[in-house]
Amino acid sequence: MITKGPFQMNRKTRRAVSRKNRDKMKQMEEQIALFQNLPSYCLTCEKDFDKKNKEMVSSWNVVVKGETVRLYCPDCWSRAKEMLNEMKKEFSK
Repeated sequence: MITKGPFQMNRKTRRAVSRKNRDKMKQMEEQIALFQNLPSYCLTCEKDFDKKNKEMVSSWNVVVKGETVRLYCPDCWSRAKEMLNEMKKEFSK
């Protein structure tokens, strides 16, 4: 008689987990492929973006909606956040 260990799963559970992981991997691959469409400049102020500069890569903001990829420099991103906060304050009055 063979007993199952605490980490063994039945076939149905293994297949469900495998399917879920496959779907997540496919979604991640699609998002990575969208980075090929990454612009080489800020969409607001048109400041150049260097993909090889680690500081720029870590500080700039990327927004992906559907098939559209948008890139914003830290200055434009902070100004946009400030404007949104001001608008929230005005609407909450």
